[in-house]
Order: sequence, then C-alpha cells, then structure tokens
Amino acid sequence: MTDVIEGTELGPVGQEIVYENDRVRVWHIRLEPGERQPLHRHDHPYLVVAIQGAKNVVQTIDGTRIDADEPTGGVVYRDPGAVHMLTNVGDTTYLARLVELK
Repeated sequence: MTDVIEGTELGPVGQEIVYENDRVRVWHIRLEPGERQPLHRHDHPYLVVAIQGAKNVVQTIDGTRIDADEPTGGVVYRDPGAVHMLTNVGDTTYLARLVELK
C-alpha cells in the first residue's frame, strides 16, 4: 500500500495488517527507541491504541513537528489526510494497534 505524493514514495501505515474486513483495517506498529516509520498518509479516519506507550514525535511533510506522548493504554482518534512520519524519541519500545475506519 504505497503511494507517491510530491515526488516522494509513501510507506505503509504500519508494519503488518493483523485484521481486516469491509469496515476496518488493523495495523501492528512497533518502534524501538530512535526508530521511525516512513512517511505515510492516512486515507481513513483512525484510532491509535497504545499497547506499550512511548514518547513520540510526528513530523508532517511540510516540516511541522508535533510532540505525541502516547501513554500505555491511551487511545486517540485522528482524521484522515495528514502525510507524516512518526519517530519514537523516548527510551521505551512503542507498541500500538492502529484501527482504520473504512
């Protein structure tokens, strides 16, 4: 599920799809300290459930940096459309399930 925007190839939303049907797609995300997801875009609204929280930073394609501390057990809702990458800037492994609402 890659796409190209402004000459940049976009990566997948997570590392692995762990469940999918006609209404939702669930991604597994794991980032070790210092690790980053590739630049990607969310085409659907989504929920992020932090299984093991971490201190993360979201950087948008236009360079905006957003601190995104995600505590263990935390849940956030986000609208689709943003092109960004996520970096674990903390010292713990980040584990999450991202649920796209189709």
